[in-house]
Amino acid sequence: MTTETLDYFRPETGAVLTHLLIVRDVDRSREFYRNVLGATVIRERSPAILQFQNSYIVINNGGGPTDDKPDVQAAAPADSKTLSSAMNIRVNDVQATYDLWRSRGGEFLTPPKNHALEIRCYLRDPDGYLIEVGQATGILDQLSGARPH
Repeated sequence: MTTETLDYFRPETGAVLTHLLIVRDVDRSREFYRNVLGATVIRERSPAILQFQNSYIVINNGGGPTDDKPDVQAAAPADSKTLSSAMNIRVNDVQATYDLWRSRGGEFLTPPKNHALEIRCYLRDPDGYLIEVGQATGILDQLSGARPH
């Protein structure tokens, strides 16, 4: 484990935000995020922890209630057509990211589409979680004119 990854376990200040994914097969999902998105595996399993750029993805199996969440069931998405959670990844060049991740086996719903404020496209992980990959365009012009409150 490198010193760069220690902030996951003990942030120097503030907090570290991670995204937990409950999956059907931890090994399959871990390899998708490692091989397609290029994430670095910090911990192999129970749970798997991956560093992706300046954030972390935690991957674990589903299961029944625990003493700290006594009435909560953890389960992978029922199907890939119902959206209840998605990761949004912002990049400088969405076309280059699309091309790279596609070459690594990523299956996108469509090529990048221009939506005036951003260019974006979506792919799914092995459990059907939706991953939005976007590049800011017109929103930068809007934000540069905005003043802090």
